[in-house]
Amino acid sequence: MARNTKKQRSLPLYEAILSLKDMDECTRFFDDLCTPTELRSMEQRYDVAVYLLQDQVYTEILQKTGASSATISRVRRNILDNEAGGAMRELILRQGLVNGPEEDHQ
Repeated sequence: MARNTKKQRSLPLYEAILSLKDMDECTRFFDDLCTPTELRSMEQRYDVAVYLLQDQVYTEILQKTGASSATISRVRRNILDNEAGGAMRELILRQGLVNGPEEDHQ
């Protein structure tokens, strides 16, 4: 029988991430937690999200990141266009990696 229930998130993991004290500890933590391939995948998806918010076209993003068009589409759909993407969009804007809506129309 297929399971339709989602597993609950492990909140202690997210609390641990929030308590990391600096960039060095953060990178060491993720190096311990993830495989190099998993890290590259997350980093690539984040880069794709930034480029999408900068209104770059798929071919430019593919060239800069090496991400497939399927990955670029998935990032747009799952991270940027859905409600779940609100945090990603806010973080990228807060980092100053793209102009916010109020800055785009000046």
